[in-house]
Amino acid sequence: MSEPRSDHPNLARLRAQVASGEIDTLVVAFTDMQGRLMGKRVNGSAFLDGVIDHGVHICTYLLGTDMEMNTPDGFALMNWETGYGDWIVDPDWGTLRTIPWLERTALVLGDVVDEDARPIAISPREILRRQVEAAAAQGMAIKAGSEFEYYVLTDTYEQAVKKGFTGLERFGHYNEDYHLLQATKAEPVHGKLRRLMDRAGIPIEFSKGEAAAGQHEVNIRYDHVLESADRSVIFKHGAKEIVWLDGMGITFMAKPDHTWTGSSGHLHMSAWGVEDDRPLFFTEGAQPYGMSETMRWFLGGQMALSRELAIFFAPFINSYKRFAVASWAPVNVVWGRDNRTTGFRVVGSGKGLHIECRFPGGDMNAYLTYAAFIAAGLWGVRNRVEPPAEWKGNGYIATGCDRMPRALYEAIRALEESTVAPEILGQDVVDHYLNAARVEQEAFDRVVHPWERERYLERG
Repeated sequence: MSEPRSDHPNLARLRAQVASGEIDTLVVAFTDMQGRLMGKRVNGSAFLDGVIDHGVHICTYLLGTDMEMNTPDGFALMNWETGYGDWIVDPDWGTLRTIPWLERTALVLGDVVDEDARPIAISPREILRRQVEAAAAQGMAIKAGSEFEYYVLTDTYEQAVKKGFTGLERFGHYNEDYHLLQATKAEPVHGKLRRLMDRAGIPIEFSKGEAAAGQHEVNIRYDHVLESADRSVIFKHGAKEIVWLDGMGITFMAKPDHTWTGSSGHLHMSAWGVEDDRPLFFTEGAQPYGMSETMRWFLGGQMALSRELAIFFAPFINSYKRFAVASWAPVNVVWGRDNRTTGFRVVGSGKGLHIECRFPGGDMNAYLTYAAFIAAGLWGVRNRVEPPAEWKGNGYIATGCDRMPRALYEAIRALEESTVAPEILGQDVVDHYLNAARVEQEAFDRVVHPWERERYLERG
C-alpha cells in the first residue's frame, strides 16, 4: 500500500467535511471488467482514523467474474488455486467528489494494487493509465469526451424482473429526436441528471431527445482522457441510482430490443502537446480538412485495428446487435467528414478538429474503450499508417473496407488472430479479456432463448 497523499487538497477538504458532519459516508470504488462501479461504503471517521493507512481491501475475484458475478475458469490471476485473496483499492484523491443524490456521501475512485502497491495490470483504469503514459512518451496528451444514449423506462429494475424483462414500458411513445415537447415531459428526469451530475463534478454540456421513444442523449464535456473516463463510469452508475430513486429505470444496453434504435457511447478524441498543450491534430493548410500527419496516422491506426480490438469497446453478446445497416450505428470501418454513416467521423475545425469514433455503444467500459483506441492510434503514429481515402456518401454501402464483427464470437476470433494487440496492450491483458469474452459467449450458447421456442416449438 502506498503512503497516503496526505497533502492533497481534496483529502484536506474531506477531513473538514467529516469533522463538520457534512459527510459521514465515503464510497471507495473501482471499475470491474464490465464497467460497473464496485467497492465499499466506509464510515467517514473510521476511514480517516485508520482505514486510510491500509486501504480498502477487495477480493481478487472482482476482476475475474462474468455479469452474474460467477467465478469462471480461465483467469490466470484469480482462481480456486490462488485462493481468491485480497487486493487493495488505493484512492486517487483527485477523483474525490460529493455525491449530491445520496445523503452525506462522498465518492473517491481508486486504483487496484497488490499488498506491495504494485498496480494490477488487468484492471481497466490501469490499462488506460498505461496508454496515457505511452502517449506522453510520444509527446502527446490525449483529450476525450463521451456521448451516452440511454432509454428511460417507467418500469423499475425490480418491476422488469417480475415482468420477465418483456413488455417494458418506455417514457414516451414516439421518436423524440430533438423534440423539445417530449423532452419537457421528461425534464424532471433529465434536468435532475444534468444538475446533479454538474454538482458532482461531471459537467453535462447538453441533453436531447434521441431517435426512439424514451431514448435520450447527454454529452459530457471533454477533458484529459483519464478524467473523462472517470466521469463516464460515474455518470452511468449515478444515472441508474438517480432514476431508480425516482421510481423509474434507465438502461445503457446497446440494443434493449430488436425494434428499438440502439444506444451509442460515441467518443471524441484529440491529441495535444504534453509540454505546450499545442493541438497536434490540426495543421493550417493541410489536406484534407487541416488534418495533420499525426491525426491521419492516429486515425489510420484506429481504423486498421478496429476489428481486432472490438471486444474492448463492444464486450457483450448484445453489443453486436446494435451494428445494423441504416440504424444510426455504423457497420463499416470507413471515415468521413461530418458523416454519421461512417464508423469514424472527422468533426470540428482549427484546434477543435478531432475524431469521433461511433462504434462504441452505451454499454462500453470507458477505460477499456479509450485505452484500445489510444493504443491503436499511437501504433498508427509510430508506424505512419495512412487511413484509406475518405468515404463520401452512404457509409453503409461502402465496399473494399473492413466490416465490424457481426457477433461476439467473430470479435473473439479477430483478437485471437491479432499480432498487434499483445504488442500494444500486453499479452496478459489480451489473455484476460479474451477469457472474459469466451465466458460471455459460452453462457449465451448454453441457453435456449424465447426466439427459438417461437420459431421451432410447433414448426420445427
